[in-house]
Amino acid sequence: MKKRKKTVPSDVVIDVLKVLFLIFAVIICVYPFWNIFIVSINDATDAMRGGLYLLPRKLSLASYANILGRSTFQHSILVTVARTLIGTPLAVLVTSALAYVMTRKDLVARKPLNLIFIFTMYFGGGMVPYYMVLKNLGLLDNFLVYILPGLLSVYNMILVRNYIEGMPEALFEAARIDGANDLTIFFRIVIPLAKPIIMTIALFVAISQWNSWFDAYLYTNSQSLKTMQSILVEILNQYQTSDAGASAANQLSQSITPDSIRMAATMVTTIPIIMVYPFIQKYFVKGIMLGSVK
Repeated sequence: MKKRKKTVPSDVVIDVLKVLFLIFAVIICVYPFWNIFIVSINDATDAMRGGLYLLPRKLSLASYANILGRSTFQHSILVTVARTLIGTPLAVLVTSALAYVMTRKDLVARKPLNLIFIFTMYFGGGMVPYYMVLKNLGLLDNFLVYILPGLLSVYNMILVRNYIEGMPEALFEAARIDGANDLTIFFRIVIPLAKPIIMTIALFVAISQWNSWFDAYLYTNSQSLKTMQSILVEILNQYQTSDAGASAANQLSQSITPDSIRMAATMVTTIPIIMVYPFIQKYFVKGIMLGSVK
């Protein structure tokens, strides 16, 4: 039988310090978010007293009712969900396909193309030329303005490209000997093996689509195309710029304040993404480690 390693007092002290440090780190990271959640479900007039607390002193869902009860917000949820569900898989497909093409050594002008893509990461034409391009393409006040411009991210493409380059070349050569073309190799070999990095960029794109609001402000005028985030910004601006006396009376009668609305809006936009992350966490960690820029 193996002898148990003798515990040294200094090791015990170090372990205790590690545990205390981790507990402290968890409190620092988790409590602010928890406090936002508690304030959002606490009576707004009671929350104005301030202080730190772990549970609501006076439960109230008035802030959520105020936000979710608006017809414009309900429709904006559909727009945001639609752009996320449509834009994410299309962006992942386009990005992954380009990344696979850029790994092929027989690609004509492969190095110059790589330099051109990298150049776009550092230099852009500016907002006005970009707006004019969208206008000439007929994308203003069009749902496709949320989809087409975000189909390709050079950063995500580089992540996927480096991941694919780590695959053995003999695997692709064997597939070609068996008669597989590039489409077959891409969909039947590359996609299944690159699942970690694909899930990683899918998370990046989904978060970007879900949180995006500035494009709705710039490129759409129709209220039916406004995203959830843009409607929330309008609600927050409404409470910040309204007449102080009328706003105070309204907030008192409905038990809401700008702070409570702000906290509820934060939770409404954050919770869906938090619910998705645990399902792809294992792919996220592996994808970042193996597909990072070498």
